Amino acid sequence: MAETPPAPAASAPQPSEATAGVDIAPPGAGTGHTPSATPPPVRLPPPTRLAFDVSGQAKKFAYSARAELLWQHDGSRYEARQEVSAFLVGTRAQRSVGAITAQGLLPERFSDRSRSEQAAHLDYTKGRVTFSANTPEAVVGPGVQDRLSVFIQLGALLAADAGRFVPGTQITLTTVSARSADRWTFTVEGPETLDLPAGPTPALKLQRLPRKDYDQKAELWLAPGLGYLPVRIKITQANGDFADLLLRSSGAP
Repeated sequence: MAETPPAPAASAPQPSEATAGVDIAPPGAGTGHTPSATPPPVRLPPPTRLAFDVSGQAKKFAYSARAELLWQHDGSRYEARQEVSAFLVGTRAQRSVGAITAQGLLPERFSDRSRSEQAAHLDYTKGRVTFSANTPEAVVGPGVQDRLSVFIQLGALLAADAGRFVPGTQITLTTVSARSADRWTFTVEGPETLDLPAGPTPALKLQRLPRKDYDQKAELWLAPGLGYLPVRIKITQANGDFADLLLRSSGAP
């Protein structure tokens, strides 16, 4: 799932923003909302292998593909790996590895590989993330996720306290790509029953709308029956390119 080029260095989050933790705002909270100082509870899903059918568009070229999301952990360490392979489009692989804490995932390295690999390294002792692409480093704080771990972490938040996330609730957290860091806000849209290759699947939809012209839109459907793992992921770029992943099967790794 290709991402658009990063903004100039000045677009990197300021320290006061990037060091903010996870903010869960109820519907209608508005600008006067005060984030809770208590980290929200999480419940991680068991190790799972998810297989997806993919439809997409790249540079006005429509394609079909297969994808796999492999989620593994031993209670103290985790690895998430997603790979999308398509004829003529090639293969794109993303990988997130890190620790598991009482607050959920603590990413240490995120890599994104298509023709070449770029990676982000998160150093919590220094409170900074550095990038192999030589883009400016960023300040990061509690609750930071990367562009793969964020999908697992959101599901873990919902699994721990589903009743808190009524439609209209907004979840904001710092999200790191292989080139930059930014605050992402996901809005809980509500429950849907998806007609997937795996069969009818009840899910809860979350959506992240772009904040800037070059931003990508992210739509995410999390299934309670799979521990709130994603059963559909749709990423749409500013130029109209998109990738839409639909669950085909799931099982043990």
